[in-house]
Amino acid sequence: MSTPGNVGADPYSAAERRTTEGTVYTVTGGDWDSLLDSVSAEEHDDRIVINMGPQHPSTHGVLRLVLELEGETVTQARSVIGYLHTGIEKNCEYRTWTQGVTFVTRMDYLAPLFNEAAYCLGVEKLLDVEAPRRAQLIRVLLMEINRIGSHLVCLATGGMELGALTGMTAGFREREEVLHLLEYLTGLRMNHAFIRPGGLAQDLPEDWKEKVTDFVKVMKSRLPDYDKLLTGQPIWRQRLEGVGYLPVDGCLALGATGPILRSAGLPWDQRKVEPYSCYEEFDFEVPTATEADCYARYRLRVAEIHESIRIIEQAVAKIEPGPVMVADRKIAWPAQLSIGSDGMGNSLEHVRKIMGQSMESLIHHFKLVTEGFGVPPGQVYSCVESPRGELGYHLVSDGGTRPVRVHVRDPSFVNLQSMPAMSEGGMVADVIAAVASIDPVMGGVDR
Repeated sequence: MSTPGNVGADPYSAAERRTTEGTVYTVTGGDWDSLLDSVSAEEHDDRIVINMGPQHPSTHGVLRLVLELEGETVTQARSVIGYLHTGIEKNCEYRTWTQGVTFVTRMDYLAPLFNEAAYCLGVEKLLDVEAPRRAQLIRVLLMEINRIGSHLVCLATGGMELGALTGMTAGFREREEVLHLLEYLTGLRMNHAFIRPGGLAQDLPEDWKEKVTDFVKVMKSRLPDYDKLLTGQPIWRQRLEGVGYLPVDGCLALGATGPILRSAGLPWDQRKVEPYSCYEEFDFEVPTATEADCYARYRLRVAEIHESIRIIEQAVAKIEPGPVMVADRKIAWPAQLSIGSDGMGNSLEHVRKIMGQSMESLIHHFKLVTEGFGVPPGQVYSCVESPRGELGYHLVSDGGTRPVRVHVRDPSFVNLQSMPAMSEGGMVADVIAAVASIDPVMGGVDR
């Protein structure tokens, strides 16, 4: 129940309302006099509640923040999610194990290859198979290229939200180099569905080494620009230093991983603590900081781009000729099918064999494509270090050709819990910096 307050001189102006929660003021100005009266009487402890988003450039159009303000200070912050909900996990239960890749790659759409890798590692654990060495090293190569692209978007959008527009244009310029390279290597800029259970969809193009080497040269020449543009820039530092503070005990209590946890001093990285896909063979550092603020997270992401370049260079040297899919013909679709000269569909040689020479090949091809392969019953949890932290897949099989359950531990979803801890007690403007430093991708949050 609410009762109207004092009606101003203008009968068409909306007045304030007194509710059980306190006085609610309007934004039309009709209650301005009564607001001033309460201020002069020093009676008010009124707080304003505002919605930041979901239609807001700094929340990327799909995140709603409900902020309770006292002046410019945030006294309470809550996130409201679900505006991008896709039901991907449930959809996977109605598709074959291989088809699931095309769904999971669309969750965290800035890190599609990490979703594919984590999902396929889980399926391979259930199948008790291991992808060939060449396929594993190519996965590392692709993931590190993808990590650079994801971090560049974080820096670019963070720059945009804080007014550093040159940082934004530079970040998206370099990210375009990443997408061009990924398109050349996998066929698609995003949502690749290139990593498959048992290996890869197909091998890399013949001149992939030259393309990757050229990319590394470009990135090495342009990365110093970020230090000139942002790292030492006094306004950038003032907006980020001491803002969004979350110490290591807070990170552990909230389950935060990735750059947020490492900015608080804990060098936790799945590639080091639980290596997968031959990561134990690579020489790289896990950058850490102790300031536990937005500026530390920014510096860590720049440092991680440098480390990813080191890993890419080592992967180029390590990758040797060999198969990119397991030899088991019951799993090896579609990577073992020879591709037509146009890059689409099957080659004439393959069609001739299955249509004209071997009825068994045709039946097997048909069943594998339509039904998929069976996976032994059991459940598994597999995780990788995505650009945002620990990305894990819990897969359950009952022995059929489809998963019984697919559940994702998405780091954006877990890390978003830290937003109130970073923002409450700070200024409204600092909420923008805190959310940008968390780097949540709402496709992964909402799924």
